[in-house]
Amino acid sequence: MAKNQMSQKMAVEIITKEDLQQFRRELLEDFRQLLQSKQPDPVREVLRSAEVRRLLKISPATLQTLRINGTLPYTKVGGTLYYRMEDIHKLLAGKE
Repeated sequence: MAKNQMSQKMAVEIITKEDLQQFRRELLEDFRQLLQSKQPDPVREVLRSAEVRRLLKISPATLQTLRINGTLPYTKVGGTLYYRMEDIHKLLAGKE
């Protein structure tokens, strides 16, 4: 009786190389569909200082100068400075 119980617990499903290759093909196709259907990231309307510096490739001091002389408007909420993307576009358009 113990042998019968053991055989019931050890039910084995054999997976062949062809099964694995089929699984791989299906998985790759699923990834392709996900990548093709991915929507572009929405454009953010408000950025923080670090994001603005990275976007404009400027130093913290340069960003501070833009704030001080009024070239780039900002809003301070708590201790965080925020910049509107619209203002950044205007700044860039003025440089060209």
